[in-house]
Amino acid sequence: MVGDVRNTPGRSLYVRLAVNGDGGAPGKWTDAASGDHGDLLDIIAASCGHTGFRETLDEARRFLSLPPSLEGPRNPAPTKARRGSRESARRLLAATKPLRGSLGEAYLAGRLITDFHAGDPVRFHPHCFYRPSSDDAPQGRPAWPAIIAAVTDLAGIVTGVHRTWLDPDTKDKAPVAYPRRAMGHLLGNGVRFGASGAVMAAGEGLETILSLRQVMPTLPMIAGLSGAHLAAIAFPERLKRLYVARDDDPAGDTALAKLGERASECGIEVCPLEPQHGDFNGDLRALGRSAMAASLRGQLMSADRTEYL
Repeated sequence: MVGDVRNTPGRSLYVRLAVNGDGGAPGKWTDAASGDHGDLLDIIAASCGHTGFRETLDEARRFLSLPPSLEGPRNPAPTKARRGSRESARRLLAATKPLRGSLGEAYLAGRLITDFHAGDPVRFHPHCFYRPSSDDAPQGRPAWPAIIAAVTDLAGIVTGVHRTWLDPDTKDKAPVAYPRRAMGHLLGNGVRFGASGAVMAAGEGLETILSLRQVMPTLPMIAGLSGAHLAAIAFPERLKRLYVARDDDPAGDTALAKLGERASECGIEVCPLEPQHGDFNGDLRALGRSAMAASLRGQLMSADRTEYL
């Protein structure tokens, strides 16, 4: 028994060994504490810090003593998109509408996130399917309104989406076991705000990054969506300094350490940003924008204070 994919002591991570009532396939894992989930390839990628899916497949073949894969047919027959695939994520994103005026905007406003910008990758779906897990109550609603955030790679290609299901009655997260889930190809990718540059910020959660953008809207940012995926984000070629908006918990410590090791090997300076109230949405709600900006000012390099605050 372990606590997470990084082998932290605990008992919250479990692997499904057989088909159960929710129809999930054997071999899938779930971290009941964080809501992270995936398959065994995701565990390999997170533990090895891979930045590409090819590395993960090569490591799996090496571990299993399998021969290298043979090249597939040049023009394979089209197949139906797998559940949770990049194609499924793109179809879901295509069915969304703008966030403005939606329940999603109202939910974020309740968390003091009110400023959005043209081109932001955050949209709204009024009736997004929710696949229940074994931790959900039986006979629950099959769909809820949801905030949908596009996950993209360095080239701006959509590889997945992140969903936050909402309750229209409370304007809060939906009363389900896992109100936040991501789908598609996540490793190395993230929810991106602004064009990549020499100076950027990265954080684990979508709301962490949206909160930072309330006080630093011109600084390019990326949300990794989990500690493991934050540690594995792909670095843009121009990047020289990366501010890491860490969560104040053991997972945040681990993500910062792994990301720092990878960045150092690439000649990228890593500067942690420390919240005062657990995470930066906590700071935004507890301190307000002015005091939060003052707290961040002392953590930025002098040139970046002038540029971004």
